[in-house]
Amino acid sequence: MIHPLEILLPKDLKEALALIAGGNADTHIIAGGTDVVTGLGQGLNRFKNIKTLVDINKIESLKGIRSSDKFISIGAAETLTGILENPTVKKELPLLAKSCSTIGSVQIRNRATIAGNFVNNAPCADTVPVLLVYDARIVIESLNSKREIGLNEFLSAPYKTQLKKNEIVTSINIPVAPIKYAGDFYKLGRRRALAISRITLALLLTMNGKTINDIRIASGAVTPIGKRFYELEKSVIGKTADDSMLKQLSIDLGKSILDAAGLRWSSEYKLPVVQQVFYQMLNQIISGKGDK
Repeated sequence: MIHPLEILLPKDLKEALALIAGGNADTHIIAGGTDVVTGLGQGLNRFKNIKTLVDINKIESLKGIRSSDKFISIGAAETLTGILENPTVKKELPLLAKSCSTIGSVQIRNRATIAGNFVNNAPCADTVPVLLVYDARIVIESLNSKREIGLNEFLSAPYKTQLKKNEIVTSINIPVAPIKYAGDFYKLGRRRALAISRITLALLLTMNGKTINDIRIASGAVTPIGKRFYELEKSVIGKTADDSMLKQLSIDLGKSILDAAGLRWSSEYKLPVVQQVFYQMLNQIISGKGDK
């Protein structure tokens, strides 16, 4: 049962920022509500002290998808359905569309927002690995300031971010790549639909013949928070993508995940799955069957 709450409905971003300017711990932003309302109903510790909800769902400046020569900018309160159905996203950010399509049901995607999927930094947030390989940057505003940081910096620990109590995520900026990447997104849950992720992987790759020009690798769910594997990426740039190298890269990814997550009861079965899936993803992309 949800305890009594005060719900405030600001008409614009300035009013919303004014309502949270004091940085009170008992005040919380809500947009789609698919995480917060569920958490309140379940009595989760991270929501139990909330007394006031500031509902930003009706603020139009926080919605929409805009593109320029440098960035594709997605409003923080844009729904997952709005993202996966957007022509620009389908063309330029296909992995983001694919990850959004795996979340919940149609009804959930019609309510859930892009910022809501990562702002609480749940390990199972499906869009996070994709946003990491797309080098997403998070625009954050308070009543008197505005800043932009990379998502990899924004996510600090499980259920913790760099967002302050007097701030709101207002948009996500994704740089337009000067060259085309091929890639893929993979999600494993306990069932095919309405499942919390157990493993997620995102991969982008560009090659010159059989040589790797650039590669971007990120995981979710299987690591404590979404993680980009920068050192692993650097180790294979300029190398020939033959079968031996792909197998070794897959083995090394498993080792990197183990280093990040530590040995868990699930490691024995999860790591071989991650390594095999990643190897298959690499082969699919190199053979030209990945998402462009």
